[in-house]
Amino acid sequence: MARRRVPATQGEAALRTALASLAEEPPAAMPDRNTLATAVRFSLEEMAERAPGNSVEVRVPPFGVTQCVAGPRHTRGTPPNVIETDAATWLALVAGRLAWKDAVGGGKVAASGLRADLSEWLPLFRAAG
Repeated sequence: MARRRVPATQGEAALRTALASLAEEPPAAMPDRNTLATAVRFSLEEMAERAPGNSVEVRVPPFGVTQCVAGPRHTRGTPPNVIETDAATWLALVAGRLAWKDAVGGGKVAASGLRADLSEWLPLFRAAG
């Protein structure tokens, strides 16, 4: 299990703030970069906590990356199971505002590899935002 870098209270506050900004209709400006980065990093840490392992790499550039999901571990080069998306899509997924299959089907998430499916663990925060 990885060590937490974002304190829970700080991460939860950033997540609430980021989700509130992203939910406004019409969409408001993106949350400030620091809030967005904290929300993404906190949720990636939570993903690694709830689905421990090293078989899937989740990338949310430029804010963070984590390895999660039990299974074979890779040690060099590009991992065989990679998920990549933008910050707004990732936060929508972890908050339950966007379904995994809709995100992948709509091209908002690039998922490659046999284990690159996070639908079992998402959403992470049902009451978020």
